[in-house]
Amino acid sequence: MTDELIEIIIEGLQDSKARDIRVIDMRQLDEAAFQYFVVCEGTSSTHVLGIANKLIDFVQNKFGQHRQGIVGLQNRQWVAIDYGYLLVHIFQRETRDFYRLESLWEDAKITKVPDLD
Repeated sequence: MTDELIEIIIEGLQDSKARDIRVIDMRQLDEAAFQYFVVCEGTSSTHVLGIANKLIDFVQNKFGQHRQGIVGLQNRQWVAIDYGYLLVHIFQRETRDFYRLESLWEDAKITKVPDLD
């Protein structure tokens, strides 16, 4: 991974104590609408909301990149933040287990990012 935005996003997620971060590189898949997914989880609905809000500010302040869209802030089970060619998914564990995004895109290169603690 050499994409600077991905590195900033990972740093912001780790700073917010997001867990089990994965980067899914979908550039080789014809059917993919995004080049990358960054997937992670929070420990509660409050944590998911906190990760999302902090990440938006972190990316804007560190990289000058504004989000293009966001969904899921109301239910806080799954928040998706659109950065154009990259979509960040912040899940609660149960919701992540149910949708299994990594399995849906298993033909893509998936990189696991170590948790910091």
